[in-house]
Amino acid sequence: MLSATGLPWVVGAFVVALGVLITVHEFGHYLAARWLGVKVLRFSVGFGRPLWRKRAGSDGTEWVVAIFPLGGYVRMLDEREGPVAPDELCRAFNRQSVARRSLIVLAGPLANLLLAIVLYWALFVVGVTEPKAILDTPPAGTLAAQADIKAGETVRSVSGEPVQSFAELRWAVLKHALERKPVILETLDEKGFIAYRHLALDRFDASTLEADVMPALGLLLMRPRLPPVIGAVMSGSPAMRAGLKSGDRILEIDGVPIGDWQALAETIRAASARPLAIVYERDGEIHHTSVVPETIMTDSGKAQARIGISARGDASLRERLLVTVRLDPLAAVARAGQQTWETARLTLTMIGRMLTGEASLKNISGPVTIADYAGQSARLGWEHYLRFLALISISLGVLNLLPIPVLDGGHLMYYLAEVIKGGPLSERVMEIGQQIGLILLALLMAVAFYNDINRLVSG
Repeated sequence: MLSATGLPWVVGAFVVALGVLITVHEFGHYLAARWLGVKVLRFSVGFGRPLWRKRAGSDGTEWVVAIFPLGGYVRMLDEREGPVAPDELCRAFNRQSVARRSLIVLAGPLANLLLAIVLYWALFVVGVTEPKAILDTPPAGTLAAQADIKAGETVRSVSGEPVQSFAELRWAVLKHALERKPVILETLDEKGFIAYRHLALDRFDASTLEADVMPALGLLLMRPRLPPVIGAVMSGSPAMRAGLKSGDRILEIDGVPIGDWQALAETIRAASARPLAIVYERDGEIHHTSVVPETIMTDSGKAQARIGISARGDASLRERLLVTVRLDPLAAVARAGQQTWETARLTLTMIGRMLTGEASLKNISGPVTIADYAGQSARLGWEHYLRFLALISISLGVLNLLPIPVLDGGHLMYYLAEVIKGGPLSERVMEIGQQIGLILLALLMAVAFYNDINRLVSG
């Protein structure tokens, strides 16, 4: 349900993301191979027919950009793929020790993890502005309601782990939720009183988790009551095409009076891709227009309408509700490394939960959903896009380390077996392993595409 107006953003952001992540991954293999003296014949971003190619370097390596961008490869000199001149046998990949081959294979996923560290480091040094961890009234029956959380409470720590922003709160809670460990939230109310809220995450059913854990727990971000006045109109958005401008006050939508920004946002989000009759005030005069919302996919995989406007806020409100997380360069290195490690560990935990049935397979996203998220994050700003790149880079690195034949982790599994056996595995065993790996990847892609189609069709 991607809109036509948003398609250029989606395609452009997705192509850039793929290009960066694949290039970094393959460049890790390439650098390790060159460092260890292995000759590289081809460096390809993408598969299939080459769109661009060039030979460069002392070894005449062929650099290629191919037509299908969902992957890439580094082809090294190898006797298993063709004859090798006697004077170059020492540079063939298959003639290297297990340790050297393992290092070359491992370098790709490690490059993706290193990219994530660099991206997080840049974000922490420049500073990331995010909503503070101020909570709204939790829905009845949720674990947050049972913990007696009140509207306006600011969470300061989760079981002793300090949090500054709502994003940090979400991350800390998600880690404990997957491990089903109860936590203590230290909160500060609007009068300055400290309270300790016991959140019984040991009673949370992780198998129901399909996206954002916070609504399921009842931990909702406080949203202030704002007037329905437009602060900014996104370029190329439905609102801009309808003639809406910054400063316009929305009075009615489809004949229903709009009292505040929350009502405005909820009315638009619930709309389908049909014209909305909008009455607005500009410079004391009443105007009418019609807007056709575009449909996007939320983090929970639900279809949601929007017209591309944001609320007008004041400086005091911004100071009360937002916080800028900024670190010095040295502290940012440690924080970026920690963030990458925790994300990778959480990714592995989620994969394990899905394999054991303790988490929903609906958490697996395919290229359509990832492309949509790429477009959305790019339109929201460079901070969001860099976060998206870091997260996908970590996921790519972790996925490639899984012990599945045809993936990097599968090759490492072969090398471990070679060490235990005392010699290379037979070609028959490796052939069977490749077939099993391809079947597993096909099943994974089938689930991912099914989830994509289900999100698009059913919303």
